Amino acid sequence: MPIHTTIADRVAEIVIDHPPVNALDLAGWRALADALTAVGRRDDVGAAVLRANGRGFCAGVDIKELTANPRLIVEVNRACHDAFAAVYNCPVPVIAAAHGFVLGGGIGLVGAADLIVSAEDATFGLPEIDRGAMGAATHAMRMFGMHAARRMLLTGEPIGAAEAYRLGPLEPLVPAAELRDAALALAGTIASKSRVAVRLAKESLNGIELLDVPRSYRFEQGFTLELYTSSDSQEARDAFVERRDASWERGR
Repeated sequence: MPIHTTIADRVAEIVIDHPPVNALDLAGWRALADALTAVGRRDDVGAAVLRANGRGFCAGVDIKELTANPRLIVEVNRACHDAFAAVYNCPVPVIAAAHGFVLGGGIGLVGAADLIVSAEDATFGLPEIDRGAMGAATHAMRMFGMHAARRMLLTGEPIGAAEAYRLGPLEPLVPAAELRDAALALAGTIASKSRVAVRLAKESLNGIELLDVPRSYRFEQGFTLELYTSSDSQEARDAFVERRDASWERGR
């Protein structure tokens, strides 16, 4: 299978490995969605890194498969939707580690992630307008803003890592050789926090993203109360007052 998962130190590492360009077929998109869903259900995972081997992160869907069997388009679209949703809805934060080309469905994956670590050689694009399709404009808009995403979709022209960083969604750029370590380090920092707090924080952030400010804050308050009543919250306060490291509850 083109998707591999390993877990160490409470960090799950999900790797796309489907040469030559990590363009996923129907089975590949389904496997990726399943892998992300499985990781989110584990009690021993506090954060996840989604990355890829090879020349680029992901070139989207396997156009050759669709050319050979156009009737697969509905199933492929559903599988892409499920993979993007599995990133966005994963109970633990997902950090995308982007390098080389990030195209089409690749934009959907990184755009659905909680944080994006990028190599200096990355390029981000929606070439679908030249492929007779539509791209992950929703996710590009989430990353780059409305007008940048419109330009990407309408022209098919990619943007480089420096411009993507300027537009705001990326962590500081790193050399390609340091990408994996940087992503794992960030995931490790998150995984070291309270499991209860991190999962509630992600659910809260997802919930407030598309709401107006007053309703957003009321939504957040519900999660604040839920967290406050947990033993992890009490431990955090106790540790602060006693000037010691907190000891988090692992299960929930």
